[in-house]
Amino acid sequence: MTINFLKTLLHWQKILLLLVVSLPLAISAQENSKMLFNESWQFHLGELTNKSDVNWQNISLPHDWSIQSDFDPKWASGTGFLPGGIAWYKKNFVIQDYSPNKKYSIYFDGVYKNSEVWINGHFLGKRPNGFIPFQYDLTPYLNETENEILVKCNHTDYADSRYYTGSGIYRNVYLIQQNPIHFSQWGVFVTTPKIEKDEAELNIQLEIENLTGQLSPSTIIINISDNEGEIVATNTSTLQLYPNRENYNELHLKIDTPKLWEPDTPNLYDVDIRIEVDGKLMELWSDKIGIRDFKFDANKGFFLNVKNMLIKGVCIHHDAGALGAAVPKEVWKERLRTLKKLGANAIRMSHYPHQDYIYDLADEMGFLVQDEAFDEWEFGKNKWIEGWNEGTPGKDGYHKDFEQWGAKDVEDMVRRNRNHPSIIMWSIGNEIDYPNDPYTHPVLDEGRNPQIYGKGYMPDHPPVDQLGKIANELSMAVKKFDTTRPVTAALAGVTMSNFTAYPKILDIVGYNYQEFRYKEDHAKYPERVIYGSENGDALSAWNAVKNNDFIASQFLWTAFDFIGEAGKWPYRSSGAGIIDLAGKPKPDFYFRKSLWNDDPMVFMGITETEENVIKRRHISTSWSGSEKDVKYVSAYTNVDSVELFLNNKSLGKKKGEYDGKMIFWKVPFKSGALLLKGYNKEGKEIATHTLHTPESIADFKITYNKEYIGTEVDHILIVDIDLIDKNGTLIINDDRPVTFELPSSIKVLGLESGDLKSHEDYQSNQRSSYQGKLRAYLKLSEGTKNQDVSINVKVKGIGEKSFTLNER
Repeated sequence: MTINFLKTLLHWQKILLLLVVSLPLAISAQENSKMLFNESWQFHLGELTNKSDVNWQNISLPHDWSIQSDFDPKWASGTGFLPGGIAWYKKNFVIQDYSPNKKYSIYFDGVYKNSEVWINGHFLGKRPNGFIPFQYDLTPYLNETENEILVKCNHTDYADSRYYTGSGIYRNVYLIQQNPIHFSQWGVFVTTPKIEKDEAELNIQLEIENLTGQLSPSTIIINISDNEGEIVATNTSTLQLYPNRENYNELHLKIDTPKLWEPDTPNLYDVDIRIEVDGKLMELWSDKIGIRDFKFDANKGFFLNVKNMLIKGVCIHHDAGALGAAVPKEVWKERLRTLKKLGANAIRMSHYPHQDYIYDLADEMGFLVQDEAFDEWEFGKNKWIEGWNEGTPGKDGYHKDFEQWGAKDVEDMVRRNRNHPSIIMWSIGNEIDYPNDPYTHPVLDEGRNPQIYGKGYMPDHPPVDQLGKIANELSMAVKKFDTTRPVTAALAGVTMSNFTAYPKILDIVGYNYQEFRYKEDHAKYPERVIYGSENGDALSAWNAVKNNDFIASQFLWTAFDFIGEAGKWPYRSSGAGIIDLAGKPKPDFYFRKSLWNDDPMVFMGITETEENVIKRRHISTSWSGSEKDVKYVSAYTNVDSVELFLNNKSLGKKKGEYDGKMIFWKVPFKSGALLLKGYNKEGKEIATHTLHTPESIADFKITYNKEYIGTEVDHILIVDIDLIDKNGTLIINDDRPVTFELPSSIKVLGLESGDLKSHEDYQSNQRSSYQGKLRAYLKLSEGTKNQDVSINVKVKGIGEKSFTLNER
């Protein structure tokens, strides 16, 4: 009876807190809470001389002003030929039932960059790094009536990165209200020091602030519930909270027969921790945790919950095509679902901490995570302006602030994310040792490293041996707040770094594109844990993982195409992904799926030469051509054998194993149906893939997500348009403008075709398809929740269709 009552009470407290979130301007102060603070902001692009004389634009957060600008070759290819600049944000708000005894804080998950924040004219602070969250205390400066927050962003050094960063308050903002006795920021840390089949031990470290000015006897109540809502562990203890300081305590619990977290079964537990004084609730801290045990072994690779497994990882950036860096959670959830279908089980957050909710999704959906801090340390890397490896690079970047902020940024990355079971390593840097960009060493004259900017040893560049000292400082910053995970870095110049202390400082050592060094370095440094931290998509690169027990992983570069790191204009995005800017799989996605996913599958890709087959380039999914053409048909599969048919005639059966080579047929073109069948060892058909010769364009197909995953107020609708012939075959060579006609309650967040060199306006309600496809991201406001809303789509030269959202 008591446990059930407590569980019900906690449930309704959470609901009440969620209800408070829905008030954008008037903030209730009845309960302690952390609420989204994204609505009713105003924006001004440019300097602010007199805030009353500018034309403020009403916006909602997250907001990326760069993606709303025009692509232009005068900007930098590295960041996608989009501008930076200076901009201001303003928000006026009132706190209902304001209490001078409460503490009020504002939390920014990330502002790019050089953010400066004021409340009611009082300067709160500056944070140069645009990828790091930060929090300011508002309490001393608040008014009982209206308050004003001002935020300045300075991204004038627009060519400051090798990839697209975005600009502005492009992540969530939260308003936090607390009683004088409360948990410190990131002041709860849950670890599982001992896990056995019958029992798991939990260690919970607490940091609690007491601002009452007097000694306060308190009660700490911990309840842990499983995913069915049953309380599985409790702890109640008393604690004397000393005034005007942080109080530290450590509590222990045990969970019987724990349900372990792992990628296939990402079991999570709810943890609720209450601080009570004289029976009154001071604060409730709630989060989800996972119970898992892992280790890296220098000879046997990676073990999770005692099971040896391969890490099938992908690298991601934080942008999503048309949405820039201001990507709703629903969109990333859809993207991660695609990665699950691929067979991926890990994500590398390259090359900076990402949005807060991506880590939540990784916990919930079952992805191992490498969290990463930096792409450069004390010296700047080359930032390409005219095109990748074209012209003269710039040198702007984070390195200007590294000496002052580097250790602090690492500490905050760790404290913010250390309760996520998905995270299995902390990376303190990516390719810091890239040869001659900037560091150098005489060994480069031997020419054994495949990545060399410049030619051989460059004595005017900084020596690589100083990296060990910096790595040690950053490693200590990590372990100051978490010793349960290894410290790593992604090394590009292992040839050089082996002459330094750098690899020795790291607990595990990531190798970028250096599979050729695996066996040699394993023999030379037998105690070193080596793993693939960034890798190309060649079959040989995966075989280097599969065929070497001591190599734990591969992190494929990249999962998704991304803005920036572009070639020469008109290209403004990188096509390195196996999934395009719109989140749609490319043919190479299916090759990777054949390596990583055990579900039986076959896939055909069409190309013009055997060399294209081998290198998997210029691969099409359209069976089209003329009778004089000869086509090469590739098979991507994980079954025992495959057989190709053209118009029901067999062209031969082949073994379904790559064996170091690709599977293909050389086929004289004939229009009709191309069919690939896959068989198991017993000869039973278990998978098929069919391509039909397309006819002329005749229609278009609309699909959209009907589940409306969303926040309490808004929902994101993802709509896909496919151009087809009368038989439903995709038409990839007759693209048309697509127009969305929407009611006022629906807003276009962005239209994305996946075209790497399209310069159309991302926020327009019209965009041309690319290879027959277009994806729309639409934001549905509160006004659509209980109404039938009609959306009209027009395709030039084909016609128009409407669909109604009436299943809400």
